[in-house]
Amino acid sequence: MSFDLVFFGGTGDLTWRKLMPALFQAWRHGKLPAGGRILAVARDQRDDASYRDWLKDRLQAADTAKRPTDEEFEQFSQLVHYRPMDLSKPDDYQRLKRWLDERNADTAVIYLATSPHLFPVICTQLGAAGLNHDRVRVVLEKPLGHDLASAQEINRVVRSVFSERQAFRIDHYLGKPSVQNLMALRFGNVLFEPLWRRESIANIQITLAESLGVGTRGDFYDRTGALRDMIQNHALQLLTMVAMEPPSSADADAIRDEKLKVLRSLKPFDAVSVARDVVRGQYRAGTVEGQPVKGYLEEDKVPAGSATETFVALRCEVQNWRWAGVPFYLRTGKRLASRHAEIVVNFRPTPHSIFPGAARPNKLVIKLQPEDGLELHLLAAKGSVGSTDASGAEKLSPVSLDLDFDKAFPTDRVGAYERMLLDALAGRLNLFVRSDEQEQAWRWVEPILEAWQQDPHGVRTYTAGTWGPPAASALVARDGFTWPEEA
Repeated sequence: MSFDLVFFGGTGDLTWRKLMPALFQAWRHGKLPAGGRILAVARDQRDDASYRDWLKDRLQAADTAKRPTDEEFEQFSQLVHYRPMDLSKPDDYQRLKRWLDERNADTAVIYLATSPHLFPVICTQLGAAGLNHDRVRVVLEKPLGHDLASAQEINRVVRSVFSERQAFRIDHYLGKPSVQNLMALRFGNVLFEPLWRRESIANIQITLAESLGVGTRGDFYDRTGALRDMIQNHALQLLTMVAMEPPSSADADAIRDEKLKVLRSLKPFDAVSVARDVVRGQYRAGTVEGQPVKGYLEEDKVPAGSATETFVALRCEVQNWRWAGVPFYLRTGKRLASRHAEIVVNFRPTPHSIFPGAARPNKLVIKLQPEDGLELHLLAAKGSVGSTDASGAEKLSPVSLDLDFDKAFPTDRVGAYERMLLDALAGRLNLFVRSDEQEQAWRWVEPILEAWQQDPHGVRTYTAGTWGPPAASALVARDGFTWPEEA
């Protein structure tokens, strides 16, 4: 399959930090289809050679194992080209079209790695240049909009140019191997299905924690905040994967139909429930991994006195027969105690225990990063001298079954962006978000944003290197539960 892959925003952070390294790994693994060209476009005046030199320098920042050798980069870089382009000029789009028409590839994927406010003008210009024919696909990077109205406007313009099957709205968390194994766990095995419901599950917790601060992105982050940056997209998509009903098939729309049903079943927020069930925080100076770090308000490009949240924890419910009464807790934040992402399914305790002290219920931990795997926590008898109480009953101890996917599948593993790029080239929509999903997610978080606008000073502070404001612990303790690190 011949392809052309075009990156708008070809000199931006996303392109050189995530997309180009992912493409290099796909090429190194022999998974990138033959007969391809990669084109970066941006305003900078460069040619192919200077862009390749620029890219080579930046790829040296990759992990050692993922860093190309000189010989590898020399071969890979022959696929990479560069064209300067002013996104507001129709003539530049015509030049892009002529470049793509040189060989009329089987597929042309246009990846918009730019600020979302540029999506409408880019899509409109692509349509005017005739770059919306059946062989063209457009990939839209999150965040798609700033609120429901802006998301709907972006989608309106995209739909006026491209069909829904040409639009690939990316959420790279859906490309993580553990998330794919969540689907396999639920729908490829019979073991958990009878338990995957309110009768057996006490609560579900989704944590997306970062130890880093906002770095040099203070101005961008301050306009965005943790709710828009992580909850509206990543966390809600993970929630839908956990809570969805079994789809009728592996077809993209069958899966996305079920995810949409979950989003529509989420209990809506109002001003009262936002105050009760949502905690927002902002990190102050502290210590992370033994090193002192600045508070959010001292970060570069962050406005003085900003009330933007860097932490969110919330309690929500899926109002349907499977999940009625089961709390879902979502949590994300920057400058937390460690970097990790996981989904914890906490099962109910046995209805009557015959074992002394066996109060700890079972749980399933789906690890997303930095490890990639599954842990099933159980109770077992030691069967040793002194392991019984006075009545002779066995005392139980916690044990875990740990599946490390990297060890179980030492070859043929791909990263999230690598998987998503290969799927976009192949036209597979299963892991991409449909417009109605995305808009429903915005519709659900909008009452939170509106409540915060009415109470701009309601953000709590937390010390960098901790797990957020104490109110986040109180949120789950109110229901008699704890976060994993407090158990």
